[in-house]
Amino acid sequence: MTSGKDPNRPSVLGGPTIILVQPQLGENIGACARAMLNCGLTELRLVKPRDGWPNEKAVAAASGADLVLDGAKLYETTAEAVADLNVVFATTVRTRGMIQEFITPRTAATELRAHFDAGHKTGVLFGPERTGLVNDDLTLAEKLITVPLNPSFSSLNLAQAVLLIGYEWFQTGEIPPDRVLHTGQTRPATKAELLNFFEHLEGDLDRTGFFTTPEKRPSMVRTLRNALERMQMTEQEVRTFHGVIAALTGRRKGEP
Repeated sequence: MTSGKDPNRPSVLGGPTIILVQPQLGENIGACARAMLNCGLTELRLVKPRDGWPNEKAVAAASGADLVLDGAKLYETTAEAVADLNVVFATTVRTRGMIQEFITPRTAATELRAHFDAGHKTGVLFGPERTGLVNDDLTLAEKLITVPLNPSFSSLNLAQAVLLIGYEWFQTGEIPPDRVLHTGQTRPATKAELLNFFEHLEGDLDRTGFFTTPEKRPSMVRTLRNALERMQMTEQEVRTFHGVIAALTGRRKGEP
C-alpha cells in the first residue's frame, strides 16, 4: 500500500490510551503504532515487552508512526500502566467464565467517546499475542470488548485488533462523508448547465429521429435524464458532452 502521509492535511489526534500487555515482537508493536496513528491515537503504553524497549524492529514496522513510538511509556505491571486512568476497557476473545459485561468495539467506541468528551482519561488493554489478557488484568477493566467474528475462526493479530478498535473510535468523531466527488480543477455542474445539456441532447435526438414513438418520448427522456443525473457530471464533462453531440450530428460549434 502506498504512503498516506500528507503534510498539507490537518491531523486528527487524541483518544484513549492503548496499553499493550507483554507484547512479544517489536514488529507487532510497530504495526500497532501504525494502526494507532491511522486512527489519530498517539498515547501508547507497554507492559514488560518481551524483547525489551526501545526496539529497532518496532521502528521499521511503524512505517513512520514515530510520534507514537517516541512517546511510548514503559511499565512493569498492568496495574501501574492504568493507575492514572479513569476508565479502562479490555479486549478478549474468550469469556473465561467471568461475570462481566461484554460489548462490541462499536459500542465501546461510543462509550469511550462520551468519557473522553467529559474529560475522563480512558484506556484500552490488549494482551499478549499468544494468550491474551489473564483474568487478573481483565479485572482492572470496567467492561470487556469482544469482536463478533466468524465463531469458528475469530483470531486477530495484535495490530488488527488495535486497528479495529481505533477505527471504531475514529468513526465516533467527525465522520467524513461515505463518498466524495473529486472534481480536480473543475466543479460539479449546476442544474441549469445540466438542463441546457439535456435540451441539447434531446433536440438532436428529435432531429435524428431517435424518438420513433411520440407517446413514449416523455418516458424515454426521463430514462435518459435519470441515467445522466446519476453520473454527477462536472461542468467540464458537460461541455465535453456538448462537443461529443455536436461531432456526432455533424454540427459545428455555434450552429443552431
